[in-house]
Amino acid sequence: MKPRLPSLLLALLPTLSLGGEVDVIAAKAYPNPDGSWRFQVTLKHADAGWKHYADRWEILDDSGNILATRVLAHPHVNEQPFTRSLTSVNIPENNSSLTIRGHDKLHGYGGKELQMNWPP
Repeated sequence: MKPRLPSLLLALLPTLSLGGEVDVIAAKAYPNPDGSWRFQVTLKHADAGWKHYADRWEILDDSGNILATRVLAHPHVNEQPFTRSLTSVNIPENNSSLTIRGHDKLHGYGGKELQMNWPP
């Protein structure tokens, strides 16, 4: 007997997530008077509720070390894309680039990362 593809897909549908991974679509950095930086980062993710939403974004140095993390406390189901800020970020000297990546509760890391030349 030959399996029917539509039936197989329907059987798998409850296990699939439609939210996908987090894409970082924009970022800006602004200097603070104390030498630290404020970042505004825009994310896009098809948040699907409390079990699957973009839950943070991170700034990494050019060696891949996490410099700062912005935790997102709730889903943004009806607000896409959305922008959130993080202030008082200290960037060590001698970095030529930064990476900003997103994270979601279901997939973890993935999606489009953003590379920034540093300093801006």
